[in-house]
Amino acid sequence: MEKDDDLNVNEKEEEHNSNLGQDDGTDNVAENDNGPPKVDSAVELLHEKVTKQIIKEGHGQKPSKYSTCFLHYRAWTESTQHKFEDTWQEQQPLEMVIGKEKKQMTGLCIGVSNMKAGERALLHVGWDLGYGEEGSFSFPNVPPKADLIYEVELIGFDETKEGKTRGDMTVEERIGAADRRKTDGNSLFKDEKLEEAMQQYEMAIAYMGDDFMFQLFGKYRDMALAVKNPCHLNMAACLIKLKRYEEAIAQCGIVLVEDENNVKALFRRGKARSELGQTDAARTDFEKARKYAPQNKAITRELRLIAEHEKAIYQKQKEMYKGLFGPRPEPKPEKRNWLILFWQWLVALVLGLFQRNQGKTD
Repeated sequence: MEKDDDLNVNEKEEEHNSNLGQDDGTDNVAENDNGPPKVDSAVELLHEKVTKQIIKEGHGQKPSKYSTCFLHYRAWTESTQHKFEDTWQEQQPLEMVIGKEKKQMTGLCIGVSNMKAGERALLHVGWDLGYGEEGSFSFPNVPPKADLIYEVELIGFDETKEGKTRGDMTVEERIGAADRRKTDGNSLFKDEKLEEAMQQYEMAIAYMGDDFMFQLFGKYRDMALAVKNPCHLNMAACLIKLKRYEEAIAQCGIVLVEDENNVKALFRRGKARSELGQTDAARTDFEKARKYAPQNKAITRELRLIAEHEKAIYQKQKEMYKGLFGPRPEPKPEKRNWLILFWQWLVALVLGLFQRNQGKTD
């Protein structure tokens, strides 16, 4: 198995970790698929036109001017509850430099500058700090004078005095920055700080977005993938421990697009699929992984567990159907009518004698 990161597949790591409960950041929020979340935490006034309610607490310091921030957000118009942007759905965090933001992001920037890394919050922003009096009729489509609501998660930020963005960095600088984030994430993972570890991995991945990767060839692309792919795999490991299996499958899928035979990606996707009850798909992943790592005990164990699980289900179904239909009834012996048998014998005797006499006459 290739040594592509510090979180190697081993039997202890891949065991069930039910003691590490899932923290999905919804302590102060009620989910609402049709609009912004309902938050019951205190309202904090950041600006005359900007308020904040914390959904999930962050940690550490707040970003200063010219910090490069990485964030996910969803945005709605307050009057119509129309969602016009969602970076989570696009799987591409936004990069924002405090003090160098776009005009329509002024209110969002005020909110982000008052958040800590890992914090998730609900922001209410007045129209004059958003898309203004004219709105936007292209993309995103926002009507004139529309007050806005943002659900924001500050993944993390880098402090840079000059406000240097990813686009201003050389290839080596971007890969180096991503690798430092990956290393920080690995340390947090070993301390079982899974949410914080995932923030570091996500920031590392943000340095190597699709637009950047498309421009790389040869050794530079190999260097970037040597950092990017382990971050996706390590995020998958965190998500499995947090029982967020669908997200783990998605992270493994990103790696398998680049490397269809990646053993760790196949193993962790198989693990997530197995937990979701997708046993056929899980077995396919494990068998393919075993083809490239035949001595791996964790893969062998997972295949054995699937076989035992399916055998137990078969036995259970067998017992259920047996009780449902009951045992097959034994055929009852037919009753013989001796009078009929006697008459049949007598007729056969008379017929035999008649045929015999007829033969003599001839």
